[in-house]
Amino acid sequence: MQLGSLSPLLVVFKTVSFFQRKVTSFISIFFLYLLQTPSSLFFFFFSRRQNTFRHKEFGYNCLPSRGKLAIEAARAAISGGISVLEIVMSTPDVFEILQQLVQEYPTITFGVGTVLNDKDAKKALLSGAKFLMSPAIVKEIMSVVHAGEALYIPGVMTPTEILSAYNMGAKIVKVYPVSALGGVQYIAAIRKPFSHIPMVASQGVTIDLLGDYILQGASAVLLSDAIFSKEAMGRKDFNAIYRLAQLAVFEGKKALERKRNELP
Repeated sequence: MQLGSLSPLLVVFKTVSFFQRKVTSFISIFFLYLLQTPSSLFFFFFSRRQNTFRHKEFGYNCLPSRGKLAIEAARAAISGGISVLEIVMSTPDVFEILQQLVQEYPTITFGVGTVLNDKDAKKALLSGAKFLMSPAIVKEIMSVVHAGEALYIPGVMTPTEILSAYNMGAKIVKVYPVSALGGVQYIAAIRKPFSHIPMVASQGVTIDLLGDYILQGASAVLLSDAIFSKEAMGRKDFNAIYRLAQLAVFEGKKALERKRNELP
């Protein structure tokens, strides 16, 4: 898969679901990859006309309650404008959920996150994943992805890790944990020597900071509870998730417009 084939700007959302007072984390991400050419800046948004999230019934009775909650949250995010979603390995029945969503939304790009070995990477690809993410650089996954049509986004923290991942073949890297490293200021500083390497700002980012990260050079931003808040997930308030997804899309589009206007 070519880098620009996912979509123009990449925004990542982390979801927390609740079941019998136990917390299970999974990530759904919205990729709007920032694709630049010498003459233009392209961007794409998946949008829906409805003003509220509309529930759709599909056959997923084989999934436990946590799996159903994950699917409902994903539906709300997609209805709010999300075009690419990722589910992390820690999600119960992650591959079954992925297969369900791929079948239900054939035009949306789905992936799997927190993939730590080639075995899970292969399962994810067989289940329909078009991209994989890790919190670190996993060489075995790089080899698996190079042999296919998917995109691998390894996690990096230091300048050495960024350059190493790029030299190994990574088309884009995930800077993690960005907030602990200095947030927007860290992205602005690290981008200077590595302006040729697209970066995802991951961990602790809020919607109000989305534009700052993009303007300072991040090709993508991960939004955590800002989209799938604990309150909304606990109440199963999918309309709230839908509205927050809409807001994130709006802020992302606005940041892209500003970025485009700044191009020479």
